[in-house]
Amino acid sequence: MNAAAVESLTSQQARKELKYLVSEIARHNELYHGQDAPEISDGDFDAMKRRKHAIETHFPFLATAAVATDKVGAAPRREFAKINHARPMLSLDNCFTGEDVGDFVDRIRKFLNLSDDVELDFTAEPKIDGLSMSLRYENGRLVSGATRGDGEIGEDVTANIRTIADIPATLPRHLNIPAVLEVRGEVYMSKAEFYRINAELEAAGKEQKANPRNTAAGSLRQLDPSVTAKRKLNFFAYAWGEVSEMPADTQEGMIEFFRACGFKVNPYTRRVSANDLLTLYERVGEDRASLEYDIDGVVYKVNRIDLQERLGFKSTTPRWATAHKYPAERATTVLESIDIQVGRTGALSPVARVTPVNVGGVMVSNITLHNEDYIAGFDAKGVPIRGGKDLRIGDTITIYRAGDVIPQVGDVILEKRPATAEKYRFPTKCPVCDSEAIRGVDKDGKQLSVRRCTGDLVCSNQALETLTHVVAKDCLDIDGLGEKQITYFFNDVDLPVRNVADIFTLPDRDAALGSILKTRPGYKETSVAKLFAAIEARKVIALDRAIFAMGIRQVGSSTSKAIAKHFETWAAVKSAFERIAEGDPEAIADLTQINDLGDAVADAVRSFFSQAGNRAIIEQFTRLVTIKDAVKASSNSPVSGLTIVFTGSFERMSRDEAKAMGERLGAKVAGSVSKKTHIVIAGKDAGGKLAQAKDLGIRTLDEAQWFELIGG
Repeated sequence: MNAAAVESLTSQQARKELKYLVSEIARHNELYHGQDAPEISDGDFDAMKRRKHAIETHFPFLATAAVATDKVGAAPRREFAKINHARPMLSLDNCFTGEDVGDFVDRIRKFLNLSDDVELDFTAEPKIDGLSMSLRYENGRLVSGATRGDGEIGEDVTANIRTIADIPATLPRHLNIPAVLEVRGEVYMSKAEFYRINAELEAAGKEQKANPRNTAAGSLRQLDPSVTAKRKLNFFAYAWGEVSEMPADTQEGMIEFFRACGFKVNPYTRRVSANDLLTLYERVGEDRASLEYDIDGVVYKVNRIDLQERLGFKSTTPRWATAHKYPAERATTVLESIDIQVGRTGALSPVARVTPVNVGGVMVSNITLHNEDYIAGFDAKGVPIRGGKDLRIGDTITIYRAGDVIPQVGDVILEKRPATAEKYRFPTKCPVCDSEAIRGVDKDGKQLSVRRCTGDLVCSNQALETLTHVVAKDCLDIDGLGEKQITYFFNDVDLPVRNVADIFTLPDRDAALGSILKTRPGYKETSVAKLFAAIEARKVIALDRAIFAMGIRQVGSSTSKAIAKHFETWAAVKSAFERIAEGDPEAIADLTQINDLGDAVADAVRSFFSQAGNRAIIEQFTRLVTIKDAVKASSNSPVSGLTIVFTGSFERMSRDEAKAMGERLGAKVAGSVSKKTHIVIAGKDAGGKLAQAKDLGIRTLDEAQWFELIGG
């Protein structure tokens, strides 16, 4: 975006840039707090906010348009219940220099009308890079735990925080615990635990986590508390919300009270004078790399609570506290090469190999480069990064960690760029299988940032993931052939299963080798017979499942059903897909108009069927099985066009059969109840969905009434 001095901007330029900054700050705020998936460093985010503030200061008539970006946090996720904070969980102003800290102290003195000779004490504590948490105790017992959310309403994660050893379930009675006590602090993950989790993921061939903060947030936001319990999380207490009777009159006193209650408090927390703030900041900074947890600054708070109350709050931040941020940990190194790794989803991921260098106590030799736009000097929105400088082999670059375990490229030192350095050409062929690698489009027709291999079925790096999808319950659902077994056969030398067609030739290949499978560990004659019978049973397959089994990106279960209903036969589907691969505009238009599937689906079909290897495997697969024609949905049934929900268990039909029956009759079968639901059919043990339907006044039927309605 525009990097010109704020003073040189016209009001029109300022308005345009401020609009962009407001949008980007809100987006990155949601990515960080709401999705635990930041795209930029804390330093870059802070720089955006400083730029925004500078424009607002110089053009005050524009400032009102950007108030929302001053908030920290994101709306609570829908899958969690909500908790209203008795007192808002606000963010802090930031300081970046010693001069900023001096201004912070001066503003407090001026507000309180204190002269320079009046002593003013503060507490200083490390700013933990974790997830803010509010714990509510009533009569000494923990009753709820809530995330920050949007500051006013948080996510109810009570069951999950009960698994954290640092959080006591009850507080000591002898301490005169207030009837209502909200303890606030930070949930975090130690570096050791983060490394342990990543080691397990690496051993399993899975994608590793980016940093401890995001991993801690993701672990805490699990719908299953047992998952949270498996990942060791920690908690530091440092603040409070609603308190019926204050146990102390200073910040320092409250910290000691928390310690006595059994909470962990940060050992670096100190009461210091205004003159000693920077000394403690520097001391903590010296120890930062050796700490067992990530921090990104030091928080200063006025020690006396009565002064805190007098100082009060600005719109979204307290006047009596600020966060003094550390600059990103940086180092200089040389980009020696760029390797392309192909993931299980076909994504081509560039990785920089750099001359090993120590960054904040960690030796760095590899750096993710995200995608080809990032190498070229642009972000996901097409906005220049690093001042628009591209990355070239031989470049001298700065890298930073900024609290993240995975380092990022900061800048390119153009003065040191070799004269022979050439622009990097991102491969358009998969380095594993030599298939075309393309950048698809999203549902709105916008080009995606990731380039993917189109050799879905012939690329060895993707084949195992595709096969795992194929044997899943909602696809072929072959009894006795799950993820564990398919991995075994994928790596087997004698009976390899590398694509969907190999599944159906497995019995014949085993017979040709003298029935060797029954001699393998975990298999006996009976289990082999059951497996082969299950494979034989799936040789007759519904059209939608056959389409789904191809593993075409963007073509999921519901899309496969929509395509099957539209074309009705495999011959028609095959003809349409082949025409799409040839670029036939009529075939493309026909596909995209099915339930508004859009360009992304057509683009995925085109790239898949453009590859001869994919077509050859699908041709073999469809010769080995019998694909049933789709049953045309009735347009004259009593439920045609209605949205229905099945819940509970039935005597005359399985849930899958019930769903298929409803769709065959022209109804839309949904998995959840909403105001758009027309009928709920309830079997035995129908629980929450039936109750929800009654609350909403939705028509409900039992199994007998359902068959009476449809004439069955």
